[in-house]
Amino acid sequence: MRCGFLDATYPCRVTHETNNAGDLLVRAGAVVFIIGALGTLATIAPLFLGSDPLPTAAYLVSMLMAVGFALALAGLLRSAQAASRK
Repeated sequence: MRCGFLDATYPCRVTHETNNAGDLLVRAGAVVFIIGALGTLATIAPLFLGSDPLPTAAYLVSMLMAVGFALALAGLLRSAQAASRK
């Protein structure tokens, strides 16, 4: 029995991976990081376009980039700690 990617049917056994410790933190950190990156792009765009700077709230959104990085790092550390216990 072949287990190929291009087979019309999927005869191979499918397994469902459980979420490991820290996976949710890494995913949430990635989402928050992307939101912060978009906020950073929005705050520097007026500098290049020659328009008025954005209000302070936009600069606070750009700080989410560091928060997302910290969340993802915490998730990676939690995952590594759980793997070292096994």
